[in-house]
Amino acid sequence: MSSGAASRAAAARVLDAVLHHGRSLKAELAAHLPKLADPRDRALVEAICFAVLRQPARYESALTTWMPRPLAKRDFELRALLFAGFAQLDPLGLPAHAAVAATVEAARTLGRRHQAGLVNALLRRAQREGLPAAAVDAHWPAWLRERLAADWPQDQDAILAATAQAPPLWLRVNRRQSTRDDYRARLQAAGIEAAVDLALPDALRLDVPTAVTALPGFADGAVSVQDAAAQLVIEALMPASGARVLDACVAPGGKAAHLLERDVSLRLTAIDIDAQRLDRVRAGFARLHVGVDAQLRVADAADLDAWWDGVPFEAVLLDAPCSATGIARRQPDVLLHRRASDLVALTATQARLLDALWRTLARGGVLLYATCSILKAENEAQVAAFLARTPDAVVEPLDARFGRVSGAGRQRLPGEGGHDGFFYARLRKA
Repeated sequence: MSSGAASRAAAARVLDAVLHHGRSLKAELAAHLPKLADPRDRALVEAICFAVLRQPARYESALTTWMPRPLAKRDFELRALLFAGFAQLDPLGLPAHAAVAATVEAARTLGRRHQAGLVNALLRRAQREGLPAAAVDAHWPAWLRERLAADWPQDQDAILAATAQAPPLWLRVNRRQSTRDDYRARLQAAGIEAAVDLALPDALRLDVPTAVTALPGFADGAVSVQDAAAQLVIEALMPASGARVLDACVAPGGKAAHLLERDVSLRLTAIDIDAQRLDRVRAGFARLHVGVDAQLRVADAADLDAWWDGVPFEAVLLDAPCSATGIARRQPDVLLHRRASDLVALTATQARLLDALWRTLARGGVLLYATCSILKAENEAQVAAFLARTPDAVVEPLDARFGRVSGAGRQRLPGEGGHDGFFYARLRKA
């Protein structure tokens, strides 16, 4: 079996698990990628899976148009392989001969030798005719389309289009090791072009996909991968030097690390409910050479009796659990797995966290509420309800760097300025 066939077979297995069995894309990639020795093969599997899951309706439309009967459940792995083949041709634009040959060989690898001819025929047709058109929102669940139309009627089409596209790669330069301009020069010396965003002092944007292993100094903590919208969280919160700071839902730890890169004197307590995720935070801190004195706790942040010593914090970051609808282009399986009932549970959790964490905030201190959601129920309406029941909460307006005004906060929509969708609200305890 060639490495090309192995990578296409791996992509089909991942896609079958995500599309047909409700599995997590991140978890499936973590299970399958280590089995591929060549990092180029691992990168190809990732690229194929993301391309398919951003626009699965396009590939389903091709099968519906070109096949007289729909594939049976026993052939769902074949369906996933065909989707992987289509994605290689469009949008990835791989050389057609090699893509088709490797995908046909992958059918044999998957024990579907008798269907290799069908795979060849369908991919050759896609090469000749192109893929049939499909509505860009066809894979969005109906309840979420309705929410999107109600919340952002003028921006709905732009959101759908942005979510279907691959995002740029944003880097965060570790200013404890170098300046952004110095690191940009290192990238250029390595043949990697990067653009600057003047609103983000630590950020560089790469428009051509690049493996982290190719980034100079990545293993030594010179740089991290973090979207521009997530980097803005620290610009909205940035506490005074030496402040006692709480990151209440820390994993995967990028924002906490960013805080410590900016100011080593901050006294950080970081909490996450998942011990394994907190282990990854520790590993990230170690790579970046930050957080040696940080207090990391496994706990439910809203259960104050379980972790809080009663000493108030000058700054609290609540990057709340949310629908992740603002980052669906980076986590495209969100649109497959999210249910309307999830939103009810999430908004209840957000309110519970806001109420509890407000008690830990010192008078005069700041709480930054942030989500990677574009739904007003989790953002504008959530903060409005909190303000209505919290007399000593005062809104501190944020500027246009953080997106459009949305109630007491600011909302960035997916694709605006190349950013992910994100919401920010800065609240001071009077």
